[in-house]
Amino acid sequence: MNLVPLNKIFDVRYGNQFDLYKLETNEDNSDINFVSRSSQNLGVICKVSTYNDTEPFSAGLITVTLGGTYLLSSFIQQDKFYTAQNIKVLTPKREMSYNEKLYYCKAIEANRFRYTSHGREANITLDMLPIPEKVPTEFLEIKIEEIKLVDELPLINSSFSLMQDSWRNFDLNYLFKITGSQTTPILELEEYGYGKYPYVTTQATNNGVEGFYDFYTEEGNILAIDSAVLGYCSYQPENFSASDHVEKLIPKFRMNKYIAMFLVTILNKEQYRYNYGRKCSQARMRQIKIKLPAKNGQPNFDFMENYIKSLSYSRSI
Repeated sequence: MNLVPLNKIFDVRYGNQFDLYKLETNEDNSDINFVSRSSQNLGVICKVSTYNDTEPFSAGLITVTLGGTYLLSSFIQQDKFYTAQNIKVLTPKREMSYNEKLYYCKAIEANRFRYTSHGREANITLDMLPIPEKVPTEFLEIKIEEIKLVDELPLINSSFSLMQDSWRNFDLNYLFKITGSQTTPILELEEYGYGKYPYVTTQATNNGVEGFYDFYTEEGNILAIDSAVLGYCSYQPENFSASDHVEKLIPKFRMNKYIAMFLVTILNKEQYRYNYGRKCSQARMRQIKIKLPAKNGQPNFDFMENYIKSLSYSRSI
């Protein structure tokens, strides 16, 4: 695969570098999105009014986060937009389909490993980031539904207290069957070609997913945990393949995506227990107790589901 600098494929420039507090938010009457360094909802956190007659960027361009927790998060913007600080905007130098733009978003994000040490940012180096010169034909042929922005309103308009008086400890082994996954080498996946099934790794970004291929070994609707380093937990709703050191928590109860999101948050609070000398092994997971909302001595899954549904942007889950 021939790699070329990013600026050979795109015109790369800084965004507006606006501070949100200086803008007027206007959810009802504005069609200008404000793109921040968030990794959710295409980076869009609100709508704003026109600022000082500044022309917004056009829909269809790509935004890339240059620093912070979500470094290199890349999104195709679907409406006119302004940007926050530390974001660059990519304009294709030729006509591109949605599939091509999405491929390049993932190719950019795949370069995160270059910035994992010393708090490096991509302000200077993004323009020269190596990316494939051509998009594989098989990726162009995949039918991909365009990602849509979601309403920030919650699914249910009720409030729920997280006061822990009614919470109790449950053995992780009581809630889940704890098992390993089948290791699939990346070279083998490349032989199958790109597809719709996630390849889950031990990385703690992008929900653990490193790419999508036309092959899977594991059934979805489970929690995946990295046993190589710090025990990062993610919810995998779809069938997937996995790298080494990806463990599975198969629910012994009826789990949906809302309950899963609640449990992922709780389990990721347990990462302080692990380090490079003390891995999050299956044996250690079988000894873990986690504190959860309870009712009649059992986990209160209804509360967990409704709490997540009461949060802003729960429609995007």
